[in-house]
Amino acid sequence: MRGMKLASNVMILAALMLSNQVFADTAPGADKSQGDAAKGEQIATQVCAACHGADGNSVMPANPSLAGQYAEYITKQLNNFKSQDGQRPERENAVMSAMVAGLSPDDMKDLGAYYAQQTPRPGVARDKSLAEQGERIYRGGNLDTGVPACAGCHSPNGVGIPPRYPRLAGQHSEYTRAQLKAFRTEERTRDVSNEMHMIATRMSVREMHAVSEFISGLR
Repeated sequence: MRGMKLASNVMILAALMLSNQVFADTAPGADKSQGDAAKGEQIATQVCAACHGADGNSVMPANPSLAGQYAEYITKQLNNFKSQDGQRPERENAVMSAMVAGLSPDDMKDLGAYYAQQTPRPGVARDKSLAEQGERIYRGGNLDTGVPACAGCHSPNGVGIPPRYPRLAGQHSEYTRAQLKAFRTEERTRDVSNEMHMIATRMSVREMHAVSEFISGLR
């Protein structure tokens, strides 16, 4: 009985994600200009390179690699870090809030355009056994606990589904793991459907580590 209920929950969550993706793909304004990559490069060199690398390939495990990420997703995250009209930002991070304070909406679009054009460097999973456990969850989820397969939204090869679901392939395992924990505790922005919070609360710490390790070597 418990298994049937959890299976039903997984199906409902999967359906919710699919409906959200359809909405995201057809939402008005989804095809707006993505900005000027040349201008974005100038900003990236002056503001972002120290933490994220000159070409968006971060060498610091705590800082995400941005190369090859969807322009819309990067622009949205930059906006989320910025305080609007004196209000608390949707994503709270002292360093990032300081970095985006002087950026205009066009600057954020330009940065998104620049990073989207950069070539991501392939990562390597350091713990093969842990990565194998993560692959099972990434591709098949966990029916017993109602965790859906990550591949359903982020695609089997981790390239994501624009504009809503970001690229994950090759991302530092430390960063991915930290974001999963932040989703669980609601430190990261919750979207309307609350997808990632629901998923993260059903994952064990071990599963978060495993999935993050697998993603770091995904190509």
